[in-house]
Amino acid sequence: MILYPAIDLIEGECVRLEQGRFDAVTKYDSDPFKRLDLFNAEFAKWVHIVDLDGAKAGSPQQHELIGRLAAVSRAKIQTGGGVRSREHVQTLLDAGVSAVVVGSAAVKTPEEVRNWLKDFGKDRITLALDVLPTKDGGYDAALHGWVEGSGISLWDVLDYYPVGVAQRILVTDVSRDGMLQGPNMELMKALRKARPDLDIQASGGVRSVEDLYDLKAIGINGAIVGKAIYEGLIDLKAAINVG
Repeated sequence: MILYPAIDLIEGECVRLEQGRFDAVTKYDSDPFKRLDLFNAEFAKWVHIVDLDGAKAGSPQQHELIGRLAAVSRAKIQTGGGVRSREHVQTLLDAGVSAVVVGSAAVKTPEEVRNWLKDFGKDRITLALDVLPTKDGGYDAALHGWVEGSGISLWDVLDYYPVGVAQRILVTDVSRDGMLQGPNMELMKALRKARPDLDIQASGGVRSVEDLYDLKAIGINGAIVGKAIYEGLIDLKAAINVG
């Protein structure tokens, strides 16, 4: 399993949100290059960078900074935030990242995103399926930086991308993100069973190395970890070695 240590950016600074709320921001580093250096020093294979300004604005806002981070990183960079068009994908790939995260567009314009997967390569695009638990036990796909639901279930969104169309998906239980309550294991088990063809990245709630081993045991391919690293709850080297 691949660990994706996270860097979330607002105005060029490293932050973490709780449940995707922009009114619940904790600032950690004023210099993201120093944080990236720490991840590179432990030989992380990938780093997950989120342009939160872009997610809020609906278009990439910090692609120049992300390009400079990619240029000095030994780890591959996966990044997203406000990616809504083919031009946005191209801009980020041109900036030097290895994979572009596509969220709201994957839900709202699946036909267009299927074309991007075909044209750019399914290994270059990660579909971010962020979900909000519903009262009936289901999951509603979240949109626009997690601030609203789509009324479309996670499982219906997955049906937009049949076997062979997509390769990489990132699934976040928004209710757990930044809360250090542990990942939603039932959701991850259901995903693994429903779509054995996909490389699944789990996000939201990871609080310990034990959580990572639990995810690995059910066949999850990767995990995004942010707050637990920043708060010193997870030793980065031990987490990377889970893989």
